[in-house]
Amino acid sequence: MSGVLYIVATPIGNLSDITIRAVETLMRVDMVLAEDTRHSKKLFAHYEIHSPLIAFHEHNESHKANGVISEIRSGKSIALISDAGTPLISDPGYQLVSQAKKLGIEVVPIPGPSAAIAALSSSGIASSRFTFFGFLPTKQPARLKLLKTKRSLNETIIFYESPKRILSTMEDMLEVFGADREVCLAKELTK
Repeated sequence: MSGVLYIVATPIGNLSDITIRAVETLMRVDMVLAEDTRHSKKLFAHYEIHSPLIAFHEHNESHKANGVISEIRSGKSIALISDAGTPLISDPGYQLVSQAKKLGIEVVPIPGPSAAIAALSSSGIASSRFTFFGFLPTKQPARLKLLKTKRSLNETIIFYESPKRILSTMEDMLEVFGADREVCLAKELTK
């Protein structure tokens, strides 16, 4: 009998952002795959969750996915979490979920916080049509090239960016999109 893979959204700042269903799921699964176990231990301590935490991140996903799939096929239920927000949204997990779906393993989303949606909903910028592109390239030539391909989009565009590059990225956006494009910067949305 196969187990279940749960994709569990976690708080994006304030620990109270988590849903009751997410806490209940994390308490009852056999193990939790976490992007950074040190970070997740704070959440687990706050909600007295005792399920085992296993490191599962972009650097080990490709070689750990098969083992996780074997555990699920043996009947274990496993949850995947990221450091903040919904797993797979600019976070690890795509290879695992893709493989699970191909093998007919049940994958259950436990929805909750998303930084992109929280920022959009509070930005005051049109939200009826938008496209999310994740993280921008770190090197300026590649970043400029990508931004130029988005110049003609007539909708809200959402990018993630490191605070270390925000000034240079804003300068690149000004160069590509011009001074009339409305922009919202959002950080630490629920802290």
